[in-house]
Amino acid sequence: MPPIQEVATITSKGQITLPKAIRQALGVDYGGKVAFQLRGSKVVVTRANTADHEDPAIGAFLALLESDIRAGRHVGSLPDDLVQAMQATLEQATDIAADIEGDVAL
Repeated sequence: MPPIQEVATITSKGQITLPKAIRQALGVDYGGKVAFQLRGSKVVVTRANTADHEDPAIGAFLALLESDIRAGRHVGSLPDDLVQAMQATLEQATDIAADIEGDVAL
């Protein structure tokens, strides 16, 4: 395959759109994941292997939860105050494109 060189513009929020030729070459589409690797002064973009990012503890917990639900064990109603708090959250408008305010630790 001949080399593909494309240019993307960085937005004020630090975002880029991967050019179509690059997306096609990587085999990714809407909702797909890509990984960035910094090698010296170059950035290498690859199709992300999402299995590498799965948390085994969460996977084990979800499997246990699924088996309990299927067997009808440990399944009950949520407390009323929790249901009310969840419903109150649904009524709030959320702008997922808004800048995050304050410090964020990852």
